[in-house]
Amino acid sequence: MEHPLLQSYGAFEGWHILLLIGSISIGFFTYQVQKAVRLVMIGSSDDRFDSWGTRIRVFLSGWLGQKKVLRDKVAGTMHVLMFWGFLMLASDMFDLATANAFSEHVLPTVLNGPWNGMVELGYTMALIGCSAALIRRVAFTPEKLKGKSQLEGNVILLLILTITTTSFVVESYEDPSPFWEPFGHMFAEMELSDATVVVAYWAHMVAISVFLFLIPVSKHMHLVMAVPNVFFHDIELPGKMRPLAVGEDGKAVPLEDLDIDSFGVSSYTQYSWRQLIDGWSCTSCARCQDVCPAYASGKSLNPMQVIHDVRNYANEHAPILLSGGEPSETMMTRITEDAVWACTTCNACVDVCPLYIEHVPKLTDLRRNAMMETMEYPEVLNTAMGNIESASNPYGFGAHERADWASDLDVKVGEPAEYIYFVGCAGSFDERNQKVARSTISLLKEAGLDVGILGMQEGCSGDPARRAGNEYLFQMLAETNMTTFQDLGVKRIVASCPHCFHTLGKEYGDFGGDELEVFHHSEIIAKLQEEGKLPDAEKNGRSVTFHDPCYLGRMGGVVEEPRSVIGGVDAEPERHGKSSFCCGAGGAQMWMEEDADKRVNEIRAAELAETGCDTVAVGCPFCSVMVKDGLDAVGAEMEVLDVAELLWEQIVAKDKEIHDNSKKRAGKARIWKSSISDFV
Repeated sequence: MEHPLLQSYGAFEGWHILLLIGSISIGFFTYQVQKAVRLVMIGSSDDRFDSWGTRIRVFLSGWLGQKKVLRDKVAGTMHVLMFWGFLMLASDMFDLATANAFSEHVLPTVLNGPWNGMVELGYTMALIGCSAALIRRVAFTPEKLKGKSQLEGNVILLLILTITTTSFVVESYEDPSPFWEPFGHMFAEMELSDATVVVAYWAHMVAISVFLFLIPVSKHMHLVMAVPNVFFHDIELPGKMRPLAVGEDGKAVPLEDLDIDSFGVSSYTQYSWRQLIDGWSCTSCARCQDVCPAYASGKSLNPMQVIHDVRNYANEHAPILLSGGEPSETMMTRITEDAVWACTTCNACVDVCPLYIEHVPKLTDLRRNAMMETMEYPEVLNTAMGNIESASNPYGFGAHERADWASDLDVKVGEPAEYIYFVGCAGSFDERNQKVARSTISLLKEAGLDVGILGMQEGCSGDPARRAGNEYLFQMLAETNMTTFQDLGVKRIVASCPHCFHTLGKEYGDFGGDELEVFHHSEIIAKLQEEGKLPDAEKNGRSVTFHDPCYLGRMGGVVEEPRSVIGGVDAEPERHGKSSFCCGAGGAQMWMEEDADKRVNEIRAAELAETGCDTVAVGCPFCSVMVKDGLDAVGAEMEVLDVAELLWEQIVAKDKEIHDNSKKRAGKARIWKSSISDFV
């Protein structure tokens, strides 16, 4: 039989038909892609052309290796089968569109067998993946897809199903090798009619053309945009925010030299080109939605919708944007204030996204504009921001009270020391968390460390201000604290607060703190236990679980150390480690009001209560407060203690036991001496 492409169909030759449908689909595809590229490139500049080695490694594991996709074992496996399958079968398009000229005249004969085997394996993998995905969608619909239109996804899967099944029929007439092309050979043995093969060929080519037509107008545009999106993703430390302006030395421009016209983002074009690519890279897999604490608690924020909003805004306003105009609708209006201010900046959405989409910076950039330019932000933040500005802490206490909690602990205050314990605002002024500070400094002194505190010289790390969008105030605090560190020769810092740990350790480098070594207190305590300078923990009848703070586990990578400090846990909550669920306090939410029926901490508290433990260990002052309040709200009688408190409690109990035993022995000795005297 002559190849279907070379046959005549009435007045038309086969290649005339292919040229027509191919021109339409490729032309439309090209037009839409270049339009999207133009809408992306009108974004602001963003230097993502650094660290090529790192970018290539992450790209190979993240895009080619589908590292994040495979975190979801079920959906991930199906997607990977289709993805890798298409990579292997893609070259078959050259053969199908040239009536086998590619394999017969371009490809070396010695490679024909292996190439055919690779192509058939690709079709087979894609067939298995799309069949499983289609069955899952129709027969076992995931909860997150129920009630939502599945037309687009199902149409695409049916197209893939058509492309893969017809490929075996087309193969069957080309004398397929039983070794390299077992499925094609199997179809050949069925002795299908020539007409069947011809129909299969054109069904195959039409399906590909329709697929190509749909890609740029659907979520499958990620097939194009995922490549630059993954390659140029932010390779900075997780959760690290950028300064208002960066100088030629790569550091933040000092406030006294700062000269910028606007703050944050208000318009579409103020987002960087890399941030805008996100809009066309989203696969609508809803993984970010699934892990978002704000969404789970019923608030207006859906991180997936934020990304959709960027793309939809661009497409709706494309004529104005591409002509250099400025739409009257702002990005804050599109995304909505409620959504922007609901974010806890827990970074769970960014961490879970298989295409490295950066959701959080889009929201914090909008906050910067609202806080520093339009002045349209939640009024409740005025108190905390005012207190930080005037007293360098959100509680509003005077700096002279910062070290009151340590007045009887004989600790260096405002003096040089090998380690400086950065107490933080909560540890300094919150009565509950002052106990954590006392336990921490007592443990460090017990181990013989040369440790001190800054006292009234310590200022807020700036985390609440920065996450709330008040970048100017944050930089003022950072520069002031760095001056203090430099004056005292501070090199090593211990922090009990993961927010201080993150801000000082990851973000102060932009302000001159490159050489600072910042440790979470659980890291230092675990190290001291390992060195034998502190005892291993004993449960003493407690059953303990641990709540991982977002800024410690997911963003800081500190997961095992706090568990080591308390001698391990008896049960883990369902979501733990880097996949932990937020307590609800991050992103300056600690200083904002939350709807009584939409509390994140109650969701987390219920998960912790399900462990059946009687004690929740924490490693964050905000988590301590939020988890305890949540447990009370859900009626769970669990004690909440910091890891330092649990270990110090044990040491104090042992000391008391030793002291009591000594008193008993002394008492027995006196009785014995008295008895001897009476006898004599």
